[in-house]
Amino acid sequence: MEDKQNPEIETPTNITIKGIIGLLLETVKSDDGKKVISLGMGDPTVYSCFTSPPLAHQAVAETLCSYKFNGYSPTVGLPQTRKAIADYLSGDLPERVSADDVYVTAGCTQAIDTALSVLAFPGANILLPRPGFPIYALSAAFRHVEVRYFDLLPEKGWAVDLNAVESLADKNTVAMAVINPGNPCGNVYSYQHLQEIAETAKKLKVIVIADEVYGHLAFGDNPFVPMGVFGSIAPVITLGSLSKRWLVPGWRLGWLVINDPNATINTPKFVGRIKKYCDICGGPATFIQAAVPRIIQQTEEVFFKKTNNLLKWTSDMCFQKMKEIPSLRCTYKPEGSMAMMAKLNLSSLRDISDDIDFCFKLAKEESVIILPGVAVGLKNWVRLTFAAEPSSLEEALKRIKSFCQRHSYEESAHS
Repeated sequence: MEDKQNPEIETPTNITIKGIIGLLLETVKSDDGKKVISLGMGDPTVYSCFTSPPLAHQAVAETLCSYKFNGYSPTVGLPQTRKAIADYLSGDLPERVSADDVYVTAGCTQAIDTALSVLAFPGANILLPRPGFPIYALSAAFRHVEVRYFDLLPEKGWAVDLNAVESLADKNTVAMAVINPGNPCGNVYSYQHLQEIAETAKKLKVIVIADEVYGHLAFGDNPFVPMGVFGSIAPVITLGSLSKRWLVPGWRLGWLVINDPNATINTPKFVGRIKKYCDICGGPATFIQAAVPRIIQQTEEVFFKKTNNLLKWTSDMCFQKMKEIPSLRCTYKPEGSMAMMAKLNLSSLRDISDDIDFCFKLAKEESVIILPGVAVGLKNWVRLTFAAEPSSLEEALKRIKSFCQRHSYEESAHS
């Protein structure tokens, strides 16, 4: 007889990027002499050409060695850290956000979980982009929030299908998530498109969760525009971190910020929920937080330009080299972030059944790791990270081309 007191707790089965990359790495042959090249994770620190600013390290070392930051910080974050983040974000906004609107989190992942946790209620649903970042669906599953996906349109620069958003939303929709610059697509939305998203959110009376973890990593025609610019149209919860722009993902310093000049959601009750949730999960290390004001205020613009120039170079190389691989079609030249999507032409491959099969066979035969599109919600596509050493990237693409040629129908006809 089933024990009603201790029912079986079902773990959400959503795919995670780290989980699938772990499985792909296990597939690699260790005895073929080929160096493993991973274009699966968005962690540029693996490659020596992407180095964080020395000033950031000095700031952390000084706060650590000062012995002043060994204790607990307030669970919402140190006051000086919240103020520095508020000042940093306000520089791009028509109306300033205050330090009280900022909550310091352990990376953007904790900011995602905090947002979903405080918005959740029985019967709630959330609108997520497809393709997108799988942690949203995983967090939603743990919170019993129903996920409804709207498509991003590759032929329109991965724009949000706003008609789909309108048809999916109902009175129980708590928010729609927008990732800009885009992961996994490498898109950067125009001012006009972001305004259309805000107008749609207003019409549907939903909050916009603006995932801007790749904020300012834009190197194409569209400049980066923060969603908070449109906070007076619809309330915006902005998520971000030091991870990508400062190249320190392992420091786990992120933020959740309320951009809501009309105080639609920024009420004592909502703020109380966020604070209580922060009490449960805590935040990043106190000495890292204490270094944030100096890191944000004193990092020179030349550092950011160097990173963006390198990403533009590697993304351009990726896009051009993929044109030489008939089995992969990249419909959109990346303009930001660190990743891009390519569509598999399975009809040209004789013994590849789908994107998972493609990625596992590629890992086994060529020691190259790329992510199957199903992990980000798009079957029979693949995601590549171009935040890599140019020489490693070139070698990886050469191996992918060789792999595709070996598995193509044309090759079997000639052999």
